[in-house]
Amino acid sequence: MLCMGIDLVIAALVGIGAGIFTGLVPGIHVNLVSVLLITLSSSLLGFASPLALATFIISLGITHTFLDSIPSIFLGAPDADMVMGVLPGHRLLLEGRGFEAVKLTVVGSFLSLLGTLLVVPLLIPVFPFLHNLIEPYLAYLLILVILFMVWKEKGLRKMVWALIVFFLSGVLGIVTLGWPNLNQPLFPLLSGLFGVSTLLLSLQQNVKIPPQSISDTIKIDKLSQTKAIGAAMLSGGLAGLLPGLGSAQAAILAMELVPGLNMFAFLILIGGINTVNFAVSLVTLYTLGKARNGAVVAVLELLKSISTTQLLIFLGTALFAGSIATLLTLFIAKKFAVWMEKVNYRKLCLMVISFITILSSVFDGFLGLLILGTSTALGLLAPLLGIKRSNAMGCLLLPVILFFLL
Repeated sequence: MLCMGIDLVIAALVGIGAGIFTGLVPGIHVNLVSVLLITLSSSLLGFASPLALATFIISLGITHTFLDSIPSIFLGAPDADMVMGVLPGHRLLLEGRGFEAVKLTVVGSFLSLLGTLLVVPLLIPVFPFLHNLIEPYLAYLLILVILFMVWKEKGLRKMVWALIVFFLSGVLGIVTLGWPNLNQPLFPLLSGLFGVSTLLLSLQQNVKIPPQSISDTIKIDKLSQTKAIGAAMLSGGLAGLLPGLGSAQAAILAMELVPGLNMFAFLILIGGINTVNFAVSLVTLYTLGKARNGAVVAVLELLKSISTTQLLIFLGTALFAGSIATLLTLFIAKKFAVWMEKVNYRKLCLMVISFITILSSVFDGFLGLLILGTSTALGLLAPLLGIKRSNAMGCLLLPVILFFLL
């Protein structure tokens, strides 16, 4: 038993190391590593048990949800789950508070993880009921959210443009996600819409990064923090429970369900959703026997099903990895903040754009570049028209709505 425990601790620590890598390097997602692990599993099982490999994946996935805010905020290179945090995070970066932006997402991740682990005993008996109750109506709920988003634009002209941007990005999302044999369709799609387009505007406006503060100048009241954590647990829980609903879509849903959150509370919300989504997907696997993301698919492939004891091990692993990832993320974010003061931001933008372009080509060749170019052009529309960038989330919302309606 002791040897088995040491085996799992080592697996969790290696997973944390891998999560640091996937979280910090744009385009390297947890799902990619999970697929690679399953491909090599026949060889790896000679050195580690299926449970240890599954523990590695859980630790990797949780750590990734903490670290992925760093490239999104400091580099403007969004992970699929952090895409909604790019703009407020980038805004704080331009105010010299990039570290504090990351810290807000870490607060959201860790507190939401703690809250989720506390309510797991309540979730287990009600998840099958909630799944059957909510799933038939999710498409209509998302449609209402979209209509409310459009209605909040000021003036008829902006409402019309918001609808146009939503449907154009939605069609692009449908084509991209439905195209056969693409390895990483979300990477060029979301990088263009929210990453490269933002960096191009920064280049055009000759933006300069001010000296970064490592202090705690951001103050957020307890009520806003509690609302953000509660919304993260609710919407992230729905993403972990329901098929087709990811963290980005859950963020849009949470924005409308809990209106009035300021920029600081919103970053707490975004950080929390990603982590809750991953943690709750483990409960979904246990209660429904269904996997809601690529990492959990790999766990299911390794173990076929999970017992109560294994669920407890995975939840303990999530807490262990989340605790260490909290400290690591803050430490690395401080290093990034110091580093940002020393680099030429214009050159950095060009380097990140080049890196995203090269990765898109490596992953999916000419089609990856075509998607990146198209999504970048579309991503420039919203800011140039003076409407909210969130309307471009049609790239994910429209496919999800059609998934549930059809």
